[in-house]
Amino acid sequence: MKIYDISRKLINGMPVWPGDTDFQYKVSWPMEESGSVNVGKLELSTHTGTHVDAPFHFDNQGKRIIELDLNLYIGSARVIDMIGKESIGAADLDGIDLDGCRRVLFRTLAWENPAVFPERIPHIEANLAPFLGSKGIQLIGLDIPSVDPIDSKELPAHHSLNKHGIHILESLMLDEIEPGDYELIALPLPLVEGDGSPVRAVLRK
Repeated sequence: MKIYDISRKLINGMPVWPGDTDFQYKVSWPMEESGSVNVGKLELSTHTGTHVDAPFHFDNQGKRIIELDLNLYIGSARVIDMIGKESIGAADLDGIDLDGCRRVLFRTLAWENPAVFPERIPHIEANLAPFLGSKGIQLIGLDIPSVDPIDSKELPAHHSLNKHGIHILESLMLDEIEPGDYELIALPLPLVEGDGSPVRAVLRK
């Protein structure tokens, strides 16, 4: 069974959300000192690269990463093309059968240069969360760093999706993925106080 890696590579100098912690990996205990092994040290944000948001990220009373059901992040998922859209709303899903679907991944290709953080991204419209909620969708994934505009402070899409029981997976790499049905595996780390977590996201056909 073929595995498609849809995670962004974690590398020093990679783009992060403006003002957030830069990613850094270094060998902090080299073999020359330890006598037997190289041991690395990481510095990163909980929203580095491909990651999930916990509701605590945007709601002080929201659930933390450790409280989220892992079943959300394993199972069937439908990749849907949204290329060229300035925003994504319920009307963009007209004619798309979502019966039995619990996870949708939107392929926008709007993050054109992976080495540079995007200035603009398509955002989730107000009517999308209630529409997806009515269809039984529990997880939305995108190949961009947020479901809201980059400059948003109110984060209406984050709050609306949470209100309708829909969880968020951001910054996927879907360039080489054809629309269709897959199995998604994108497990967060067991961060007890976490507002988010990097994931290794893969699809299996």
